[in-house]
Amino acid sequence: MQPYSSIYHIIYIVPARNPKQERKANWRLPHPRNNSMKPQMNCRLLMTEVLWFLFVFVQFTSLVQGEVHFYDFVVRERTFTKLCVTKSILVVNDSFPGPEIRVHKGDTVFVNVHNQGYYGFTIHWHGIKQPRNPWSDGPEYITQCPIPPGTNFTYEIHLSDEEGTLWWHAHSDWTRATVHGAIVILPAVGTTFPFPQPDDDETIIIASWYFGDVKELVDVAMEEGSDLPHSDAYTINGEPGDLCNCSKETTYRRMVDYGKTYLLRIINANINAEHFFAVGDHNLTVVGLDGAYIKPINTGYLVISPGQAMDVLLEANQSPGQYYMAARQYSSEDAAVVDFDHVNVTAILEYRGNYTYQPPSFPTTLPMYLDYPAAVKFTLRIKSLATPEYPISVPLNVTTSMFITVSMNELPCTHSGCKTDQKMTSSLNNVSWAFPLNTTDVLQAYYRNISGVYTTDFPDQPTQYYNFTEETFVENILFTVQGTKVKVLNYNESVQIVFQGTDVMKSSVNHPMHMHGYSFYVVGFGFGIYNNESDPKGFNLVDPPQVTTFGVPKNGWLAIRFTANNPGVWFWHCHFERHLSWGMDTAFIVKNGGTVQTSMREPPAYMPPCNAQLDSHIKTDSTEGVNII
Repeated sequence: MQPYSSIYHIIYIVPARNPKQERKANWRLPHPRNNSMKPQMNCRLLMTEVLWFLFVFVQFTSLVQGEVHFYDFVVRERTFTKLCVTKSILVVNDSFPGPEIRVHKGDTVFVNVHNQGYYGFTIHWHGIKQPRNPWSDGPEYITQCPIPPGTNFTYEIHLSDEEGTLWWHAHSDWTRATVHGAIVILPAVGTTFPFPQPDDDETIIIASWYFGDVKELVDVAMEEGSDLPHSDAYTINGEPGDLCNCSKETTYRRMVDYGKTYLLRIINANINAEHFFAVGDHNLTVVGLDGAYIKPINTGYLVISPGQAMDVLLEANQSPGQYYMAARQYSSEDAAVVDFDHVNVTAILEYRGNYTYQPPSFPTTLPMYLDYPAAVKFTLRIKSLATPEYPISVPLNVTTSMFITVSMNELPCTHSGCKTDQKMTSSLNNVSWAFPLNTTDVLQAYYRNISGVYTTDFPDQPTQYYNFTEETFVENILFTVQGTKVKVLNYNESVQIVFQGTDVMKSSVNHPMHMHGYSFYVVGFGFGIYNNESDPKGFNLVDPPQVTTFGVPKNGWLAIRFTANNPGVWFWHCHFERHLSWGMDTAFIVKNGGTVQTSMREPPAYMPPCNAQLDSHIKTDSTEGVNII
């Protein structure tokens, strides 16, 4: 690919720190008015362009405090062989997982995404708040339409108070199964970690692997109204590990030196599974979660939900040898449900030195699949660091309070492709989200005041009250309604949401809820039905976890708080892709404040057009203007 020509090269303030993954210093960002994939030749700047250079440079440097980085993501199909089977998958820069973005706190990143695949998709920068800039947040049909094949789109990513490990992933159907990678946010220049400096760091990405074409499997299941696919194995940094067929030679290995300390950056990129993780004969110290530091947790294992990222210290203090880094699924479903992925995924921690080879030691501290007490015990220990250097600000005077049921449901399956009378759905307060497909996205509709795309009547309370944690198949509870209903918040409102798990259809599980544009404080969680009188008395308002993804317990409740100080349209949803696909999601619209600094930014000159996706499982009846699923 040839260098690009654009005036935007003036904002490249410093050289790239990671030449393997960042764009070379002489590469240019495409101008938004010419955001195509056609390369252009560089030209000599005329005097007027020099003056424009100086003007924009001054304007830009007055807005940006950190350094500026450029990345190119080329997304296309490539062939990989896993578990004795060769298949083609969509990946970024020909790698699975994709390239790592490595920056400092407060930096700005431009990522030019080139779609050389066969269908549209978007990219989301998971856990990054994007102050006043929802235009680059990425969820499909929420803040943008898919990037069409054969075109490109540049995301502008502004880091604010995030520090630690986060990640990026596709946010279209289940494309994120293979389109994802790490975001490493180092401390701001001139500062350091709130713990002893590790000797090195290592990214560990746990992901899902499917024998079939994931998009095709999902498309067919959604068309037929049948169950969505289950993974066939899990991977660590792209490899299933040597406990799986045809995988011994490619097992991921990390070399370590005795006596050194390593910072493991662990990301759960799985489509639908929480995981336990442990290292043979080694203790772990968890020091960060979702781009924020926490009070250190010394433990023999951890549990991590899809969407979460953890910073974990490991001291290489055991006898030189080889030790498994292992993960296995934590299933919170009913014990009678056994059709989940039982594969133990492994990588190898290997000491340098001369020693007699012994088979790697498997972690005896790794809990079994259904060990609910182990998951709860670990989660209860998570607390914010809450120091003067890393303060928190929990809203104390709540101005908006919401109580939201989280349920599995059904709807009649009536279109011609149905293979069943009812199809599985999911809901929040008995509303199953329907995407405003092929017309525009919610953000564009809000910004341009386009009617008929969404409604602002998402309910603050359930439409009906019942025994939420009792198994039920009652029809008026079982069946839900579909709608594109959003919740509107005034700028700077103090919001409390209590999510209540339910056991509709005997389907209660943990639900990892993720909010875009914000981190939130987990002020409490518990089991059974939330009691508005007694449960708030036990809220943690001193050092609650500050996160972007956290689980609603099986047959329990989760209470969160945040201040609505980031204007825009922000998606929130369960991070189990099955539940998101079935409708367990909605969006906040946060209004502008009274100043430019508290108002949403103007949109970029170019956004991807809202054309129909190729090979989408969702079609639009153009004569009626309604979405048919």
